[in-house]
Amino acid sequence: MQARRRLAFAAVLAASALAGFGLAGCGSVGYLAQSVRGHFSLLNDARPVPQWIDAAETPDKLRERLVLSQRIRDYAVSELKLPDNGSYRRYADLHRPAAVWNIVAAPELSLELKTWCFPVVGCVGYRGYFDKAKADELAEALRAEGYEVAVYGVPAYSTLGWFDDPLLNTFIHYPEGELARLIFHELAHQVAYAKGDTTFNESFATAVERLGGWRWLGTHASAQAREEYVRFDARRQEFRALTLGYRARLQTLYRSRVAPDEMRRRKAELFGQLRADYETMKRERWNGYAGYDGWFTRANNASLGVLAAYNELVPGFERLFAAEGRDFARFYDAVKRLAELPKEERRRALQPPQSAAGAKMEHTGSVAETSQQSSEAKP
Repeated sequence: MQARRRLAFAAVLAASALAGFGLAGCGSVGYLAQSVRGHFSLLNDARPVPQWIDAAETPDKLRERLVLSQRIRDYAVSELKLPDNGSYRRYADLHRPAAVWNIVAAPELSLELKTWCFPVVGCVGYRGYFDKAKADELAEALRAEGYEVAVYGVPAYSTLGWFDDPLLNTFIHYPEGELARLIFHELAHQVAYAKGDTTFNESFATAVERLGGWRWLGTHASAQAREEYVRFDARRQEFRALTLGYRARLQTLYRSRVAPDEMRRRKAELFGQLRADYETMKRERWNGYAGYDGWFTRANNASLGVLAAYNELVPGFERLFAAEGRDFARFYDAVKRLAELPKEERRRALQPPQSAAGAKMEHTGSVAETSQQSSEAKP
């Protein structure tokens, strides 16, 4: 969910295009202006990592994490063939818990997310704000229109290579495996981007973060870091299995021909069962860990709808990686070719062979789901 995610820079690119062509309406100008101000404020706060490492006032824990981040960044280039540029070579403390706050919205009886469209990047199923109060303001307006809404903090976002994205306090203290995965995910957005296709873009980045993350943990992380990550990831896997299972049941309900009142009654039952199953899971398998409490308290069509964008096409990308000989450079070239195709052709190319329909994904979890957990409590 990044949800966890992250392409709020869509607004920044849109702002540049609209300013250049004078196409923005009065309502759009304020939103786009806050995007530009927020992004450049973030960039201005960033300083080269070596300066932070050498500064006497830098806390030892932060210094250690910054050193680790540069090892991960070097690995991204040498082993995963991700872009070698200035991204994640600078660090900024924003003195807030999120880089931006995203708003997603869905109708009362649908999981289809509302979209907003911008020049350059196309249509996306979220709207991002650097100011949480502004995000909450839009959320209230959408609720007044009858939408179910979710507002969630995003730890990082990608500028698609237009700027050097910095490391941030919002994620620098993630468990080692998650820090690696987040950096790999965001760098993957610089490799390939399909205009107006959030699911393609996020699923590709999620596939890269998983493939690279497991490699990093297996070859470069300490035994302690691997053990820490196993505990962290086990909860996320169970979160994902539970929520996507109920998402599928709700999708079936919403696509049925049940009368609206009966559909509302069944919907309420399903959400009640979802929360009850979570409480059982937390009590019986998680030792009472409450990091997801906030998510389940606020769960609705919007929060369930956004989960699919980060996972739906991941199995297809993992099959493509295997088909390209598990060679990252060849894999990226193949993904770039897919990004140039019409959306429906991309979908067909990433569908499983008939015999593999229903096969389980090799790995689970994504940075989007990490942001859900981390926004509530860090393990």
